[in-house]
Amino acid sequence: MRHPADSPSWRNIDYRWPEFGSEAKNIRLALSADGINPHNNGLTNRYTCWPVVLVIYNLPPWLAMKRKFMMLTILVSGPHEPGNNIDVYLQPLIDDLKKLWEEGEPNVYDAHSKSYFTLRAVLLWTINDFPAYGNLSGCVNKGYMCCPVCGDDTVAKYLSHSRKMCYLGHRRYLPRNHPYRRQRAAFNGEQELGHARQPLSGEEVLAQQERIKFEFGREGRKSKKVDCPWKKKSIFFELEYWKFHHVRHCLDVMHVEKNVCDSVIGTLLNMKFKSKDTAASRLDMIDMGVRADLAPEVGVRKTYLPPSVFNLSKAEKKVVLSSLMHMKLPYGHASNIKNCVSMDELKMFGMKSHDCHILLQQLLPVAIRSVLPKHVRVTIIRLCFFFNALCCKIVDVSKLDKLQTDVIVTLCDLEKIFPASFFYVMIHLVVHLVRELRLCGPVFYRWMYASERFNKVLKSYVRNHYYPEGCIAESYLGEESVEFCQEFVNQSCTTAGIRKDAGKLSGPLSVVIMKSIEEKERDEVLDIIDDY
Repeated sequence: MRHPADSPSWRNIDYRWPEFGSEAKNIRLALSADGINPHNNGLTNRYTCWPVVLVIYNLPPWLAMKRKFMMLTILVSGPHEPGNNIDVYLQPLIDDLKKLWEEGEPNVYDAHSKSYFTLRAVLLWTINDFPAYGNLSGCVNKGYMCCPVCGDDTVAKYLSHSRKMCYLGHRRYLPRNHPYRRQRAAFNGEQELGHARQPLSGEEVLAQQERIKFEFGREGRKSKKVDCPWKKKSIFFELEYWKFHHVRHCLDVMHVEKNVCDSVIGTLLNMKFKSKDTAASRLDMIDMGVRADLAPEVGVRKTYLPPSVFNLSKAEKKVVLSSLMHMKLPYGHASNIKNCVSMDELKMFGMKSHDCHILLQQLLPVAIRSVLPKHVRVTIIRLCFFFNALCCKIVDVSKLDKLQTDVIVTLCDLEKIFPASFFYVMIHLVVHLVRELRLCGPVFYRWMYASERFNKVLKSYVRNHYYPEGCIAESYLGEESVEFCQEFVNQSCTTAGIRKDAGKLSGPLSVVIMKSIEEKERDEVLDIIDDY
């Protein structure tokens, strides 16, 4: 698979509605929504607005997910996030999507065949981080049933000392005769006799959500719900085809990867407020009846924690951090990792999502090659190799079964090494990433790197901090107007959002756009559009 067009989700639409699938001009869309702070953290951290963006998939890989083909459809104003009430703001967009599916847009001109046709569109899935995932899908994203795939079959345990939930039970994904199922002391003190349930279909999810009574606004917080992993009925089920999708809301690999990297690095380096190995986590393991030799020793002045197999000594920390500091990477491959390393405090800080992406997949296996016991080192390296194989641009379907088996064994090995507090929900979601890779195609069409870059452009439009949404809307419409007019003038420059080597033309249009917006040329452009 090289494109979502090769995936079962794409073919499912073609199979159920052959009339729609037979027309190659019909559009396949994805929706992305995320909150941004338009003030760039300069004035306040409490303000948030929500752009809702549509992405076009009917494009080759070198054009899909680019800024030019991402459409800002809704801008939910701040200062507070919409939360579960986001369905109210999405209603106009859903009405347009229903019209594009049922009736279509007539009299659309095809420049290639020089003819008119009726354009129709379908929404394949949504792309969000985990909190926004819960707002759009209507699922619970915290507590005992916070896994959106497992639902009420989620294996969760409350850790009384750490005061948090942990999500273990990855052994139930193993074959019936696997030896890990019979081991007790290495895991949670119990044998594993259960098995993982198949994910619910869209029709089953809709049947459960229809029983929920939810009211928008402040009264919605007091609405009574049935005992199920859903808090409301998602507005996307108003679309006729939504309940037939294999995957309706995609897990964002970018955020999952960043959280996994932060947890591994923070625990190995024993960073304050980042490490999952604390005195409370040791007491939780004692309550579970496992690893009694790691019990904390309470002294008069401080508590001593016996070293575990994953704890690095001070000399080993220096070896790992110095290795990361002196690594040489190709230009443009990643940011300077040296800026994220502190040799004085023996920690890492300020890592962005792409830094974690490069660190986890390529740099960490090299940095830890001479430290840690062999079984710990091999387990962490296997986790790194899993994400490397998951993010490939070309997916070999015949290798996905082995990839799923390997990641389940890796997670079980991590349960034998790290404390239970290490396994919060983002670690558990790793087990479901291969399923979405099989059904939806390559990962880079479904992660939020493109959306985050687009949101950064929207934040740069804000010039008046009293009206940030007005600045974003005005600048975005001005850019779209200039690109529209550029099609009727001499082709001396290319459009914004496409790299220079993507076409025959070169030269950015962003300078022209900003000048036309800020100067009097903007009025002339709008006059041209009105005349047209």
